[in-house]
Amino acid sequence: MTSRAGQPALESDLVDVAELLDAYHDLEPDPADPAQQVAFGTSGHRGSSLAGSFNEAHIAATTAAIVEYRRAQGYTGPVYLARDTHALSEPASITALEVLAAAGVPTMIDDRDSYTPTPVLSHAVLKHNANLGAAQGLADGIVITPSHNPPRDGGFKYNPPNGGPADTDVTAWIEGRANELLPRWREIARTPFQRAFHLDNTTNFDFTSSYVDDLPQAIDMEAIRDSGLRIGADPLGGASVDYWAAIAERFDLDLDVVNPDVDPQWAFMTLDWDGRIRMDCSSRFAMASLIANRDRYDIATGNDPDADRHGIVTPDGRLMQPNHYLAVAIDYLFSHRPEWAAGAAVGKTLVSSSLIDRLAAARGRRLLEVPVGFKWFVPGLLDGSVGFGGEESAGASFLTRTGGVWTTDKDGILMDLLAAEITAVTGQTPSQRFAALADEFGHSAYARIDAPATREQKAALKALSPEQVTADTLAGEPITAKLTQAPGNGAAIGGLKVTTDDAWFAARPSGTEDVYKIYAESFRGEDHLARVQAEAKAVVDQAIG
Repeated sequence: MTSRAGQPALESDLVDVAELLDAYHDLEPDPADPAQQVAFGTSGHRGSSLAGSFNEAHIAATTAAIVEYRRAQGYTGPVYLARDTHALSEPASITALEVLAAAGVPTMIDDRDSYTPTPVLSHAVLKHNANLGAAQGLADGIVITPSHNPPRDGGFKYNPPNGGPADTDVTAWIEGRANELLPRWREIARTPFQRAFHLDNTTNFDFTSSYVDDLPQAIDMEAIRDSGLRIGADPLGGASVDYWAAIAERFDLDLDVVNPDVDPQWAFMTLDWDGRIRMDCSSRFAMASLIANRDRYDIATGNDPDADRHGIVTPDGRLMQPNHYLAVAIDYLFSHRPEWAAGAAVGKTLVSSSLIDRLAAARGRRLLEVPVGFKWFVPGLLDGSVGFGGEESAGASFLTRTGGVWTTDKDGILMDLLAAEITAVTGQTPSQRFAALADEFGHSAYARIDAPATREQKAALKALSPEQVTADTLAGEPITAKLTQAPGNGAAIGGLKVTTDDAWFAARPSGTEDVYKIYAESFRGEDHLARVQAEAKAVVDQAIG
């Protein structure tokens, strides 16, 4: 960790926006270089124009591939097109619209020609498809965002008609077709932006009202208003900036929009753990300025640039660890949403805290433990069989108050408002409520570390079978399970999880670096966690050679 973590950014830390935008149009990627091809991870294609990995060619080819995919699937409704505040998001949205217009695809764009959070797009797609008439076709969406990544990056995501992140079979097809088109991307038909913008097929859509006006369906906005809570909402210069202002006005809340300026360099940010500007609302370093002012508010919240992540700061604590707030949210929701189905499950990824497992069991709720990736919660959030789905990386969403679907993508705005509802209804902050849960179910130590691995070793880890793990104890405890498939749905983990009664670890290969990630938790304290981490590395290294 750098000594400058949590300190204000300096001029030397800032990206040259003009250079970034010039490279988007001028730099031609090498289609034969894997580092410069289209590559969809768990959150779409990401890269930087400066590295030849997020350029006009990539966006034209990927949009054209999406056009072909949706045509093959028979989706004839509009594409809802959203972008965040990263510098590369605007030119990418222009490229995408030009390709969509030339293909005759109806496209819904923000009526303010401004920014749209990821959950807002998900909500709009679901709302459109729920209200379809006989002559209308299914809608889907494109979100242009690299999430919390640094200012030099760009990102491109596809959300099918279910409103959530596309599954791997969908993204694999789009990725493959985009890379086929990449060498001849200049041949892709495009309608010049000024003409595309004014075509009948391009519709100005009121994303803001569509989302903000519906919030009482999912959150007790009256309780928040009547409580008089003083709220600070920090969009971290992201797409939620105008939404927080609209929420405050629409529901008459005592709410400050912290850091309301949109700056493609993010010069107002404090540096993350590695000295980079990263708009991560779950990082105490990136959130240092809000944490320093926490005493000004009864509850303070943050979002990343596309607002699919949340950060919760309370006057009686610091920035809450994501796992801690997930547990608090689950405990509150399943006791304050009486219209949810009795069988609605608690959804968690397998690298989230086991305190959630203990909580779900004690409250008599079914636990759905799935691999990493929010896409695994989409079917359950759609049909109401999953009440809440959450990830340890501060992404979550949940059902409406009557048990219907709200979003099928992560919703950081919703989770922030839930923190205000919890405080208003219970008279306790989320951190106070977590302290009670930890006393009830145990205090744990949780961390993630990285270990070096070659490409061959990462492939071996991804293909590991439980039988290859020969150890029968972990940090002095008998091993109770060796998992390469998620217990909740049988899907491949893409790695390994080993559990004991009081601890566990999970190891997964990185998709971008020559490392594998070790997530671990112990209910026996920090020293025991360190033993778990050390033995986890030994277990994995022995298994993958």
